[in-house]
Amino acid sequence: MTTTELVPSVSITNLLSQRAAVLERIDRALQLLQEADEIATQANIGFPTIEFSGPGNKYRERGLRGGVGDLQTLSRHAIDSDGWRYLMSQTGLRTFMDAEARKEWDKSLSEGKFPELNASNIAATFELLHGARGEMFDRGVIASFKALSWVYATNLPQMFGKRIVVRFITSPAWGGANYDKCNVLDDLSRCFHVLDGKPEPDHRNGWYGRVAGAAKATGRLGNARRTETEDDYLEVRTFKNGNGHVTFKRPDLVEKMNLILARHYPNALAAPRGK
Repeated sequence: MTTTELVPSVSITNLLSQRAAVLERIDRALQLLQEADEIATQANIGFPTIEFSGPGNKYRERGLRGGVGDLQTLSRHAIDSDGWRYLMSQTGLRTFMDAEARKEWDKSLSEGKFPELNASNIAATFELLHGARGEMFDRGVIASFKALSWVYATNLPQMFGKRIVVRFITSPAWGGANYDKCNVLDDLSRCFHVLDGKPEPDHRNGWYGRVAGAAKATGRLGNARRTETEDDYLEVRTFKNGNGHVTFKRPDLVEKMNLILARHYPNALAAPRGK
């Protein structure tokens, strides 16, 4: 499979051409700065401190005393990390990554632990991710069950029924949304979107904002007896004790998730009757 087939929505040739043009100009600028630094040193005059930060400020170089090569490395890291992020977001492969896979990928980018952005590395990376997309998606489904519907007494998952109860989705004390529990709902919503053949939802507009916004809209943050919010797949009612009642709006998609669970856990517990 060619790179064009793997990445149909992005012109790899154009992206790499622009990358080369940016790096060439940065290299020229750094050489000029190095010459200016040497002249300033010989003349015993001052030279400004230049701070160059990598993505997420994980690594930085102050001044030019470490050499132009160090700054060139940081330049490439900054350019290539954003290039990889762009490719991942525009091609839709993040859709098939579970939360753990996305976390590891983003960590590798922020720490500079990624291959150079070139045609061969793009093809190799996307072939690997494309081939593992089914496994990663299934892992995301299992993670949702583990977080929301796992019977620890038997160490077995319980299949989803019509609804589930998520404990402490809000704080009983002050009514604020629980970020970790809302992240689980985001993963669940992502699974439903993919199973429904729709793009992955934007997590910046995810369940944390919905739950927090619903509580705030009552004007009684921390004291509201009940709040309600929903998307296309989930309806969430939160109560003063912090628990959330999650109702699934698409039984057909719930069945698909249960079938994925059954493949991995043939002895999974059936959903309670009437739930």
